[in-house]
Amino acid sequence: MTTAPDHVDRPTLSLVKDEPERAAPVEGVVVEYGGGEVARPDWALSRASLAARALGRIPAGYRALGRRWLDARHDDYPQMIHSARAELKAAKGDTDAESRARKLLDERRGAYRLHKRWHWVKTSGWGTVGMAGGTTGAVVGGPWIEILMGLGVLAVGACHGRPGKDSDQDPDVSGYVEVIASEPGTVALSEERLAEAIHSIGFSGKIRVLSATPWGPDRTATIVFDLPTGVTVTALKRKEEALAAALGLDSSMIDITKAGAAGRPSLWMTDADPFEKPRPSPLLTMSGGLDAFKDGVPVAWNKRGITVNMVINNSSFVIAGMTRSGKGVGAANLVAGAAMDPRINVRVVAGKTNGEWDAYAKAGVAATYFKPNPERLLALLKALIADMDRRNKLLGQLGKSKLTPESISQLGGIELLVIDEVATYTRPGLPLRDEILEALIKLSAVAAGAGILLVLITQYPEVDVLPQALAMNCGTRWAMRVDNATQSNAILGGSASSSGRDASKFDPPMPGLGWLVNPFAGVTDKARSFDLDEDERGELTQLMQRAADLRESAGRLVGQWDDPIEQYLLNATGLSSAAGGPKCNGEPGRELLQMTPEHRAQLDAVTGALAAMDQLGRGAAQLDEMASMIDGMSAERLGELLRAAGAGGTVKVTIEGRGRVNGYRREDIADAAKYLQGD
Repeated sequence: MTTAPDHVDRPTLSLVKDEPERAAPVEGVVVEYGGGEVARPDWALSRASLAARALGRIPAGYRALGRRWLDARHDDYPQMIHSARAELKAAKGDTDAESRARKLLDERRGAYRLHKRWHWVKTSGWGTVGMAGGTTGAVVGGPWIEILMGLGVLAVGACHGRPGKDSDQDPDVSGYVEVIASEPGTVALSEERLAEAIHSIGFSGKIRVLSATPWGPDRTATIVFDLPTGVTVTALKRKEEALAAALGLDSSMIDITKAGAAGRPSLWMTDADPFEKPRPSPLLTMSGGLDAFKDGVPVAWNKRGITVNMVINNSSFVIAGMTRSGKGVGAANLVAGAAMDPRINVRVVAGKTNGEWDAYAKAGVAATYFKPNPERLLALLKALIADMDRRNKLLGQLGKSKLTPESISQLGGIELLVIDEVATYTRPGLPLRDEILEALIKLSAVAAGAGILLVLITQYPEVDVLPQALAMNCGTRWAMRVDNATQSNAILGGSASSSGRDASKFDPPMPGLGWLVNPFAGVTDKARSFDLDEDERGELTQLMQRAADLRESAGRLVGQWDDPIEQYLLNATGLSSAAGGPKCNGEPGRELLQMTPEHRAQLDAVTGALAAMDQLGRGAAQLDEMASMIDGMSAERLGELLRAAGAGGTVKVTIEGRGRVNGYRREDIADAAKYLQGD
């Protein structure tokens, strides 16, 4: 045992804060360790262990050499041929495009055959040289040469079998879980990780990253890269869902667009579901009106959170989806926004007898509104066809081929016909189905240029309900959740599901989420409609009151302008559905807005008399007691008005407490009210 000396000289110490080392930028894929044994590197092994490991790598090395030989034989030709086949399939029906695609396919097949011949020639030549050299060495050199040649063969296999050297033995990463980090400033995706994802979905060959932004504060990043030779952005978009899965994301979290060249995509990514939370309609906070013809109507937002505006100028609309898919809210965004442009004549044909569309009528915004009535719908379609001819003549006089911003007012505005639950009128076996479909197909095909557009809403997206001739004439199509790919294709087009647009595969489905397609506007994207509630918050009523104020100022509120469509219906049926009819509830009746002041006074008198009887709780009453309950009404004047309205004269009635007296019966006054209202 030793002891310390009594005195030991020690150095003087002081605490000094070290300068922090500046961290190098992080690149590549971030991984987190999940447990398990980590393999020891080669330098930490014994010679015997190294020899054993080298021998174990020989089979893998020759498998790697075999794969390299096959890769060289195939090159990029199989993928190029696959892309050409896809282009040929996509061009079906377009004679010129189909001819070009077939020619391209034949050229690539011929080039592939020539490439394989030359590859065989090279393989045979080098194989012959190698066999000749080996045979000569074995015969002439003796056993030592044979031993050296054998060792060389083993060394070649072991060399090419090393992990990361083109072998099929990947580095041992057991216990590690790959994570795409989304902290601002970190690298979003390495070139190696992106290449792995591209290869895993069936595209072979090299990729080259041209630019890559790190994760931003909004948790998004963008990568622009070149695809393998022969692979197009269109082909990549068809496998968007598979690519998202390979990256550990949902298809709603990536967006692929073309960055100039046909084989150069721009890949946008986010690490959060952009559709998870509903958003209120921007209409609720807007002031003033909209120019729906030029700027469009805000109806939804896309993956990137950008508002989608639908212009109302040159195409009709189809909005379809199963029950509770949110198609009604999507349609409400479109129609409510259209109401904010006084130049648009909104006409609504409801598919149910509930009050879903009543707000448009009560505010005086709906130029036409009625509930299920196939006869009246057919009359309305005929009125629009007749008006199309009038509009086309005016366009001819103006020297125009189609509606322009300057000619909207001259033609009488834009006609927007909304048919809710179109299957109510177009399912097989229903009355007037064929006539209604024929008129709809005609309007969808030739009336858009004259400013007559359709909005067709259905929960039965089937060809029996929406024939292809009708659906394909509607340039804007919004497919929300449906049962199967066939229904999705009925809305979006025959090959949409094979191109990755399948409205039956939303996972999870969300109200208002759908595929929104308008090729003319360059829109083909997932979009979720803004939230617009009427039942609990009365938001639609608020918007319609604003729309009514805008229209009243512009002289376009119902009753302020001569409406040729409603005049046609009045002449054809004797009843008006302007602003939903006399009661603004979708039940056509006599046109109150065209009544004389005397007719209005008669209607006020009979409705007041009925209300008085309700308060009295009797089926009969005398003039004096009814008049006392109507503001500003005398018994004499009330009697005059009731008789003029057809309620008859006084009759003997028995009234408790008064006995047998002269008075009016409720049923007579009710009949007069029905007559005045056109019932």
